[in-house]
Amino acid sequence: MQNQKSAIGLDGNVTALIGYIIGIIALVEIFIEKDNRFVRFHAIQSVIFHVAMWVVFIVVWIVVVVLGIILAFVHLGAIVSILAVLIFLGWFLIYFGGIIMGAIKSFQGAMFKLPIIGNMAEKWT
Repeated sequence: MQNQKSAIGLDGNVTALIGYIIGIIALVEIFIEKDNRFVRFHAIQSVIFHVAMWVVFIVVWIVVVVLGIILAFVHLGAIVSILAVLIFLGWFLIYFGGIIMGAIKSFQGAMFKLPIIGNMAEKWT
């Protein structure tokens, strides 16, 4: 099924790959792709992954800012800054690692499921 043409005219595996790299394309694929289950699954998984990772980023950023302000009064702001850098480095690695892994696996034609998100995408496909 991944070698079938998608609604945008490309092979299914290429369309799924593009959806991981450019998240907004995956959102468009969800609405226009009706026949190719492979492309639809990867598009939904990509959108959920992108949205979840950005929600996590914003929540962590808010917590770090609030903790930084509170702990700055007791001169522990430097510790929060170091922890914030480590947390955001971890987020960066997970985010881009997930995108790269999803892109590679979808290009290879695998129905690769990311933890937690993959089951939700499969249910919504």
